[in-house]
Amino acid sequence: MSSLQTELPPELANNAIRLYRECLRRAKYIGQKQFKKHMHETNPEKIQNLKDDAARGLINHMLYESENLSGRKFNKSSST
Repeated sequence: MSSLQTELPPELANNAIRLYRECLRRAKYIGQKQFKKHMHETNPEKIQNLKDDAARGLINHMLYESENLSGRKFNKSSST
């Protein structure tokens, strides 16, 4: 199983503190509105889907900005 860490720029991937801070910053930026919008949801299946969507959005946003920082494109598919 390959690590998603290899998809990040080395200056971010190789520094745990920077990676941690970046994850927190992005989670706050992306998730704040969505979590508030759905905070009264009680259906466990829908809650799981919302959590999956949040995780996918966070990864996609990180890859998007990593492409902008590094100037290189990442594969759309992780399975080859």
